[in-house]
Amino acid sequence: MLLTPNEMGNIMEANEKMGKCNTSNRTIIAWVEEQAKLCQPDEIFWCDGSESEKVLLTAEAVDKGILIKLNQEKLPGCYYHRSNPNDVARVEQCTYICTETRDEAGPTNNWAAPKEMYQKLLGLARGSMHGRTMYVVPYLMGPLGSPLTKVGIELTDSIYVVLSMRIMARMGDVAYKHLGNRDDFNRGLHCMLDVNPERRYICHFPQDNTIISVGSAYGGNALLGKKCLALRIGSYLGRKEGWMAEHMLILGVESPTGEKTYVAAAFPSACGKTNFAMMIPPAHFKGWKIWTVGDDIAWMKPGPDGRLYAINPEAGYFGVMPGTNYKSNLNAMKSIQKDTIYTNVALTPDLDVWWEGKDGPPPKECLDWRGNKWTPESKEKAAHPNSRFAAPMINNPMLAPEANDPSGVPISAIIFGGRRADTMPLVFQAFNWIHGVYVGATMGSEMTAAAAGTLGQVRRDPMAMLPFCGYNMGYYFHHWIIMRKLIKYPPRIFHVNWFRKDANGEFLWPGFGENMRVLKWIVDRCKGRANANETPLGWVPGPESFDLGGLEGYTPEKLSQAQTINYEDWRRELLQQDELFMKLYSNLPKEMIFQRELLVSRL
Repeated sequence: MLLTPNEMGNIMEANEKMGKCNTSNRTIIAWVEEQAKLCQPDEIFWCDGSESEKVLLTAEAVDKGILIKLNQEKLPGCYYHRSNPNDVARVEQCTYICTETRDEAGPTNNWAAPKEMYQKLLGLARGSMHGRTMYVVPYLMGPLGSPLTKVGIELTDSIYVVLSMRIMARMGDVAYKHLGNRDDFNRGLHCMLDVNPERRYICHFPQDNTIISVGSAYGGNALLGKKCLALRIGSYLGRKEGWMAEHMLILGVESPTGEKTYVAAAFPSACGKTNFAMMIPPAHFKGWKIWTVGDDIAWMKPGPDGRLYAINPEAGYFGVMPGTNYKSNLNAMKSIQKDTIYTNVALTPDLDVWWEGKDGPPPKECLDWRGNKWTPESKEKAAHPNSRFAAPMINNPMLAPEANDPSGVPISAIIFGGRRADTMPLVFQAFNWIHGVYVGATMGSEMTAAAAGTLGQVRRDPMAMLPFCGYNMGYYFHHWIIMRKLIKYPPRIFHVNWFRKDANGEFLWPGFGENMRVLKWIVDRCKGRANANETPLGWVPGPESFDLGGLEGYTPEKLSQAQTINYEDWRRELLQQDELFMKLYSNLPKEMIFQRELLVSRL
């Protein structure tokens, strides 16, 4: 790899720091020494988050074949990574919540007793970094100075994880500055081992604020600040400390007059979450803007004025590549044009990247995500269905100016939604907070072709948190209900479904940027400017409530069809909802049972 004189100078400067401790926090130093004694690395590299360090580690990753330097004219600062073919996604079956009692973890989580799991993990970690470097990665989840921000220290033997954590979190000495001499940081240990699925464990110890991940190098399993701390540990801490860690995007809606309204939304996978967070309003909505605060995770806490405030704890986007293009997500495409790490996409001969759904024709020849020759005639996909990009949020041209505000943004609406071909109307509003909790708790989404299970089968995913809640889901519903007492002016709660189809299997709503029309009604409802009709499900807009101007070929009749409430479908829906409630029955809040009975009576 050819380096510029500046890069060489930066490498020499960073080399002088290599292995040197850069914190005076004695608790951190003692913990790192203890873990180093266990893992026995050849050397310890204390990361500081500097640009010179980035240059050094990137050059080392390229030299070792962990990263491939992409075409710098087309993609400046971008690199390519292939993971082990057996390590390409989150593994729910290997993910554990380790609490003192099984009840604390609940029936929807894998549980293990902490003592036994610690013994197993420490046995696997013992000597695992011999011949390798242990990287000490200090990071912040949340803006510097925010009362919600948490400090994590991840110890890892993966240089790919280090470089990805630089993107996804506020990594470096800034974390030590925020922590000071306190000892309340998340302790994270990540050991790749030999990436053997038989020895793969992602374990959370909420009562110790500790995460140990072994046997995987995939982002969702190895970037311990993301799902592990931000949601599983975060949700446990939120319940304990009086705030909420949610699998939600945060966006700001700005009207032509400059009025800003902030919305949080929870969608399961394959439901357009990132597209919604980075939505571009259609041309008809001249002067309207959508600002992205975050695309995946929201931490929310009542503010002194009685409203619910949210921060995005992350600093980057870890998005799915297939299907991402200039039509589906213009801002995402602009965000990945520089300083991005691409994982498990296809690699073209001129060192560019390609994936199914990218703009333009496929390359005549390239290397697929496994490194094998690929042509358009190949039977296998060129990019893995879960191929990813890690891009800094500062690359987003519509990044909200408030994204780094320590106080967060006031949330006016919370939106739940799933992928449903029938039953669920395009949009409705819950009658009140408790009804909204019931709507979120019964949320479901159809499995896609890439998911395990039956195509089209509805999987219950309460608040899109089923794989990410770090404690008993019944207690989680309780926490939502208790939070209402702490919020003087609670957000309004809505449910949307962009994916309803007609009898011919055609979508009844165009989706993408046209979702702005639904979002505007939601904002207007929050501001008291829009009418709605009462139905058994909640408040729904009438056909006249939507501005359909500029939407060629779309009729009020089609909109009415998208909003239809089919009573037979809803009788089946109620029976299906019972499956999850029965699993959680011993800890299910009575309010959920009452809300179900009220819905039955209204139907």
